[in-house]
Amino acid sequence: MKIKHLIPFAIVFSLVFPDPSFATSWAYPFVVWDGYIYVVSDEYVTEIDSEIGQVTKYSDMEQYPGNFSNVYEKGTKYYSIENTSTDEAIAIQEDDGEYKRAIREAEYTYVENNYKNESERNVLIGSIIIGLLVLVLIACLSSYFVKKRIRK
Repeated sequence: MKIKHLIPFAIVFSLVFPDPSFATSWAYPFVVWDGYIYVVSDEYVTEIDSEIGQVTKYSDMEQYPGNFSNVYEKGTKYYSIENTSTDEAIAIQEDDGEYKRAIREAEYTYVENNYKNESERNVLIGSIIIGLLVLVLIACLSSYFVKKRIRK
């Protein structure tokens, strides 16, 4: 069995099962509050009213329910802005104590995956990969023995 026979299988395999670590690419920095996405702007605000919530989950790769953010760590606080409806914008407290305006973009749609955690998903992906490799090995060995039998 020659390695060059496995190259097409490797190409197809990499196209069918891309690396999941590059699965999500965010178009902009955001926070989720009260079921809506707020896009974080470069504008700072000083007219802070009251605390309304905080980031409950951070990830720059996967989507989560609740007050989720792709830039701010868990515990980062959200505030209402004086004379501005939270339907329009909220303020996000930065590490340096300043506040950035986040403008409400759209309703947040979270699609829950069917896996309880990442390790369960990784086990499933690993099982699929091993199964496919076994099938490829069986196909290669079958081909080898059929060719050998034809030559006799």
